[in-house]
Amino acid sequence: MDEVQVPALSEELDRLHAEHTRYAQRLQELLDKPYLSEDEQLEEVRLKKLKLHAKDLIFAIERQMPAVA
Repeated sequence: MDEVQVPALSEELDRLHAEHTRYAQRLQELLDKPYLSEDEQLEEVRLKKLKLHAKDLIFAIERQMPAVA
């Protein structure tokens, strides 16, 4: 793998981890509520999809990065 790509992938990985964490935190806030409005229910579904997409991208990038011994 190109040495220039590794730092770029690492930065993208860090960004995706932060994004995934933000989605998880907001999702937990919604799940802690006893009742969700219609908008909150839609947000919950959207957040679950975004969180899963971020996780998929994280795994894809991790597969591209060279193994560190």
